[in-house]
Amino acid sequence: MTQAFQITRLNPTDLRLTAEALALVLMDCVAGGASVSFMADLTYEEAVGFWNHVADLAQDDGRMVITASDALGVIGVVQVIPAGVPNQPHRGEVAKMLVHRRARGQGIGQALLAAAEDAGRALGLTLLTLDTAQGGVGERLYSGGGWVRVGVIPDYA
Repeated sequence: MTQAFQITRLNPTDLRLTAEALALVLMDCVAGGASVSFMADLTYEEAVGFWNHVADLAQDDGRMVITASDALGVIGVVQVIPAGVPNQPHRGEVAKMLVHRRARGQGIGQALLAAAEDAGRALGLTLLTLDTAQGGVGERLYSGGGWVRVGVIPDYA
């Protein structure tokens, strides 16, 4: 079966060009209750600003931003962020894994997770960490991908 979406790594320039489409994905996920650092009153301008800030960070810290797109546009995104500290050159974080609600249930999360793991290897990282809401779709995705839970932090978000 042919995949109905495409996975792409964005450089900082492409990330800036894609910021408006990524803002729509972020806003949809926040509106759907995703716990991804933003409140329900997130505005379009704030969301675009966030992705432009991520582009600036990618220029400086080497993070990789990976998108999933279909015929209608961007439907998912994930970041792989190197730890950036001298004693942890092997570690990075998977962050802001987002899939637009219209595109869920199509394997996009699994594809983005696999692409994030590949990106981590490309960055020379041997340990990736992430956080997710307990009992949610993300937790099932990560455990199904072989990720190991190391703890639960009550009232984290």
